Amino acid sequence: MFGFDTVDMLYRIPALLAAMTIHEYSHARAAVAMGDPTPRFLGRLTLNPISHIDPIGLLLLLVAGFGWAKPVPINPRNFHDGRKGVFIVSLAGAGANIALGFVAFFLLMLLANLNLIGEVWQKTLFQLYRYNLMFAVFNLVPIPPLDGSKVLMSLLPGDLAYQYQKLEPYGNYILIALVLIPGLLSIVVMPFFGVVNFIIRGTTSLILGIVL
Repeated sequence: MFGFDTVDMLYRIPALLAAMTIHEYSHARAAVAMGDPTPRFLGRLTLNPISHIDPIGLLLLLVAGFGWAKPVPINPRNFHDGRKGVFIVSLAGAGANIALGFVAFFLLMLLANLNLIGEVWQKTLFQLYRYNLMFAVFNLVPIPPLDGSKVLMSLLPGDLAYQYQKLEPYGNYILIALVLIPGLLSIVVMPFFGVVNFIIRGTTSLILGIVL
């Protein structure tokens, strides 16, 4: 999706690390808030990117634009409400990415309108916006072990959730197929990306039209 350009790496790496870190930190923060201390005990309740890096997932993110960080371990049995806890924790990462993406795009447009932004910040904020949206959208695909599968499972009735859970052993193979078959992953994620992108850009234009 993004291609590999060594010149752009100076802008892409900080943006990618920020998107990845806020995603996993938000999972950990939500889990602790719902009653599970596991992320805190395992050192994942931190904004230190090193604690959240998965080497293969990071490489794929840099090269292909799609990948993953090291999942935050949780124990749903510690949640005050198991089903609600899984739902909130699973959505927390993507929600944080969308929020950070909105902030990045809003700052980009605001500073550009005020002629207060140089090339370095312009490229960095744009990559921060794009990576956060791609990170959110990819992780919401309802294929195990991605967050979207846990969101869907927490919403399904018991029998359907049990049947859906049978996909878990095959989830990684499905994801590999999505990544390796040219264009297939884009077909799956780009419609949702387009919707989120439209909402963020529209909201930004509306706010800037009021304040400027």
